[in-house]
Parts: sequence; C-alpha cells; structure tokens
Amino acid sequence: MTLDDLPTPCLVLDLSILQRNLAHMAAAVARHPGLVLRPHMKTAKSIAVADLAAPGKGPITVSTVAEARYFAGGGFRDQIYAVGITPAKLDAIAALNAQGGDVKVITDDADVAAAIAAHPGPLRALVEVDCGEGRGGVAPDSTLLTEIAGRLGARCAGIMTHAGHSYAERSRQGLEAIAEAEHRGAVTAATRLRAMGATVDVVSLGSSPTALYGRDMGGVTDVRAGVYMFGDLFQGQIGTHGLDDIAVTVLTAVTGRKPDRNAVLVDAGAIALSKDRSTEKAPKDYGFGLMLDLDGRPSFGDAIVARTHQEHGEVRSEHPLPFDALPIGALVRIAPNHTCLTVAAHDRYFVVDGGRDVLAVWDRVNGW
Repeated sequence: MTLDDLPTPCLVLDLSILQRNLAHMAAAVARHPGLVLRPHMKTAKSIAVADLAAPGKGPITVSTVAEARYFAGGGFRDQIYAVGITPAKLDAIAALNAQGGDVKVITDDADVAAAIAAHPGPLRALVEVDCGEGRGGVAPDSTLLTEIAGRLGARCAGIMTHAGHSYAERSRQGLEAIAEAEHRGAVTAATRLRAMGATVDVVSLGSSPTALYGRDMGGVTDVRAGVYMFGDLFQGQIGTHGLDDIAVTVLTAVTGRKPDRNAVLVDAGAIALSKDRSTEKAPKDYGFGLMLDLDGRPSFGDAIVARTHQEHGEVRSEHPLPFDALPIGALVRIAPNHTCLTVAAHDRYFVVDGGRDVLAVWDRVNGW
C-alpha cells in the first residue's frame, strides 16, 4: 500500500521525523541527572507512539479518562491525568488503579480534595500549581495550596504545574525565563508541602518549550511535554523544532481548481485540519495550514490554506499556482497549524518512513 491508495483526508505520520523529534527531547531531558520525561500523550493518543516515546511502558501523561483507560490497557501503569478532576470521574480512575494502575489525578479545589480523600477506592492526587499561565492551579505561596494538601491527607502525592504561557514567547531568553519561573514556583510549592508533612513524591512540570530550554531542574521529578513528538507550523516558529521536523501531515486530494483567483480546493476542511489559528500571532501566518507536495516537500512555496469550510479547504498563494501539476484528484499534504487539534478528528495514522510506502497503520483513541 502506498499513499496513492489511501482515502482522503487522512493522517500521514513520518516515522523517521517522529523518531528524530523524540531523540531531541530525550537528549534535552538527559541534561538533568535523575529527571524523567513523562510524555504527554494528549496529542498522539496512540499506544504505538507511546511505546516509542516512553520505552518500557514508562510514565506518561493523559488528558481524558478514555486515554487513561486505553493506555492502561496497553500496559502504561504510571500516569498523570493532567486535567482537574471532578468527583464524578473518581470512580473510573479508582477502578483503573484497583486493576493495577497508578493513575494520579490533579486538583486545585479544596472541596474536590476532600472528595478524593473520602473516596473508598485507591486514589492519589497532585495539587495543581499556577506558575504564570493563569489557567488552572493555585499560587505556590498561597494558603490554598496547603489547605488542599491538608484535605488530601495521605492521598497527596505531590504537585504539578504547566507553563502553557511559554507558547507566547518568541525568544530563547524569554523561554528560559519562563522555564526558571516555572521551576522556582514548583520547588517553592513542593518545599512548603514537605514542611507541613505532606508526601511529595512527584514534582511535575513542563511544556515542550520549557522542557527544552529549562536550565535548572533541581528538585523536579519529571517533565511533561507532548507536541514535540509531531510538531507543527506554530512550534516550528518558536524554537521547539525546525519547520522540516513536522512529523504529521494531512493527505488530501484536489477537488477544485480556480485559476481566476489563483486557488485550489481540497477535501480537507475545518474538521480534517481544525480551525485553529495559532500562527496568526507568530512571525509567519500560515492560515489553516501549508500545502506540500505528495512527498511532504514545500514545492508550491507559500501555498496556504486561506479558508476552510466543513469539508473544503481553499489553498491560495501570492505566486501563481502550478495548475498543470494540480489536476482534480491530485494528492497533496497539509502541514498543520496546531497538530494537537488537527489530529483530533482522525482515528488512525498511516505510517511512512520518508517515502510513499505505508509501513503500518496505528490506531489512536478519541473521545472522553
């Protein structure tokens, strides 16, 4: 089977690029003795990818109960479910742990901490700490931090934080500063909890940028990063990887040609590509994605998906498109703006290794 045989739109995963990205992050983490990489599988959602990213069924991060269950079934016991838990989901996590799992939940709420402590099943929790992102979490120096840990009691396993605001930074110096603030906040929180007698087995932080550029990881047990595996047009502009390190693209077919407006239509629209506009604030705006040739090369220059409808994408360029090379049915590939959202609507990866031959088909889990 080759790319020519595949239904469109679909995901193409280049194994050699994936492996290169994994090696790059592993080397960055290995700079810090004792630090463990806990890959975030919220993007890939695939056991086959997890086997490469966390060899030997190592620790991972997940973002849904469905992922937790799927990866536990694949032998990944040590997980952090890195979204604030609700009491209604505690039974499901406790059931996984009763079957041999070690799925740790997170909370930044004192009432939820009390519910975790009162639950009859096996549960452990991390207190979520806000080190500048301004999403979930409590401040490292807040009284709420110690109150939550106190309510968790013996169920407390440590703290976690996420520097999602690092994605807004554009300079290495700025990324290093955010990484240091994240590190300082995490260590401060962990120190305070230990001083009150709480168990702090886990001090978990990270995003792909801060995992790569953090200079001091003393006192941290693991870093969580995920988008580095596949990469995208946005990450390629903020230093996570190069623009030739995007491992996942969307295979799509030309469905319409519009020479009067120098555009082609493809059968990858808003669902297949997502409507994420992350590169809008990056140095280069790639619209909803960049059109590549069938071999994944930027042969068409800046041929950008300028508009999307549900199942239509419209590719435009400031330079004349080669319509002779783009007949109806011609296959092209779209490099994604934000790979996490692009892959979300698909149920499998067609795996290649730098060529057009499909070497494997890897499943992925969707839903919640």
